[in-house]
Parts: sequence; structure tokens; C-alpha cells
Amino acid sequence: MASASAFLPAGFDPRRPVALIAGQGLYPQLMAAAVLRAGSPLRLVAFEEETSHELVDSVPEDHRRILKVGQLGHMLRALRDFDAGYAVMAGQITPRKLFSGLHPDLKAATLLLSLRRRNAETIFGAIAKEIEALGVTLLDARSFLDAHLATPGCMTGGRFSIGDDYVDHGVQIARECARLDIGQGCVVREGTVLAVEAFEGTDEMIRRAGTFRPKGALFVKTVKPAQDWRFDVPCFGQRTLETMREAGIGAAALESGRVLILDRPAVLKQAKAWDIDLLGFA
Repeated sequence: MASASAFLPAGFDPRRPVALIAGQGLYPQLMAAAVLRAGSPLRLVAFEEETSHELVDSVPEDHRRILKVGQLGHMLRALRDFDAGYAVMAGQITPRKLFSGLHPDLKAATLLLSLRRRNAETIFGAIAKEIEALGVTLLDARSFLDAHLATPGCMTGGRFSIGDDYVDHGVQIARECARLDIGQGCVVREGTVLAVEAFEGTDEMIRRAGTFRPKGALFVKTVKPAQDWRFDVPCFGQRTLETMREAGIGAAALESGRVLILDRPAVLKQAKAWDIDLLGFA
């Protein structure tokens, strides 16, 4: 069954339920559909004001739990109740809710107090330890979605519109920012850095870059050197494509095998229609 995805662990048992811990957007919807196509039982942990109603309504009531963000003890109890063999995280939680607006139960409060540094990586890393302490394997969040990853070369066909030297420069800047844990993306133009991604996120960075002269600009998305694929998969989707179009940025380079293109066929089709080039780089 491991052939269902290159990212599943050795010995993956398709008979055991896979609990999808679902945040916002299309990503968890794609994941839910892919798990079911692979023949594994699906269970859902959803969050109020985060997980889409469409996804929640598609899962039988006895196979889902709806929680407030921060109810870690409730989430762990749900995984036990589901007899989950595996869990997978997909979809963003509103970043500010990781630092304010939480509804922590006792388990979450204890976990937060134990952290010397509080950021998305440390919080989700600590949650991952709690999940795996139950005997539940937390899967690589690319699992089941191999067909939606960026691939090498110009994915929109033809010749990429940005020269190799400028692509190399953008990749270098993006990787250095990722190494320093600033962010995982940047926008460059002909050797000049227009913007780098930080806490504001990808789309706000692209909008900021668009306030300069964006003709010939390139958006680059990469990963951190020690990426934890259980909860931190960089994504590129329709919303970012629309933001690029609004900002006047006509090309993006995405690390192949590592950046997830949310509904890849639809995104590539729209990119071609809008004359936006998408490149996969190694």
C-alpha cells in the first residue's frame, strides 16, 4: 500500500484510520479526498472558524470532532476515540491565534508553559510529540498528494521567461532567508531583492513587492534546511496566483518535490490563461 504515496512510512497499514487534523482552505479538502481514494478510513479533527464547513459536512458525524483552537487535550482524546493509527496535519491555522485568541485547555496550557520559545515550529513540534506519545504516527503532510507537488522544469510549458542567472539569485536569497528562519519566499528582479517573506505571509509579501516596478520580477518559494514535513509544507495555490496577477508579477519558481501546488491541474491551467510562468527548481 506504500505505493499510494512515496511519503508514507514503511509498514503503513491502510486498514488503520487516518485522522486528518484540518485547518483552513483547500489543502485539507484535497487531503481528505486523497486518503479516501487510497482506501484508508478517514477521521476528522476540525477547528471552529478555521476548517471549511464543506469539509466538515462531508464527514459522518461519528467520524469527526469540532474543537476550538488550543483544545489539545480534546484533540488527543479524539485520536484515542477514533483508534487512529495515523494522523496528518493539513491547512493553516490563523497565525495570530497561535499567540492570541487561543482557548487552551489544561493540556495545552501546560505544553505552552514548557516552551522556552513560542513560534509555529516549536508549538506544532510539541503537539507532534504529544500525538506520537499516544502511539499515533504523524505522517509527512505531503502523503497521498504526490501528484500535486511542483516538478522540475517549466510547468506551464514553453521557455521560462526569467533568465537562469536571475532564477539562481532568487533561489539563493530564498534559501538564505529560510536558513535564518525569516520566511520561505522572496521576490527578486534582475538581481535586486524587492521583498522577503516574514510573519505577514506570502500574499502580503507579494503585494508589497508589487508596489515597486514588478515587470520582470520573480517570486521564489523554497523550504527550510531542516523542514519538519509533518506540519510545515510550503504551498502555492489559486489565491497566491491571483495575488501575483494583481501585483503584476508574471513568474514564480517553486522547489520541486517540496512545494505543494494546491489543485495542481487547475492552478497550471489558470496560470497559462493569465500568462504566468511556473518553474520547478531542484
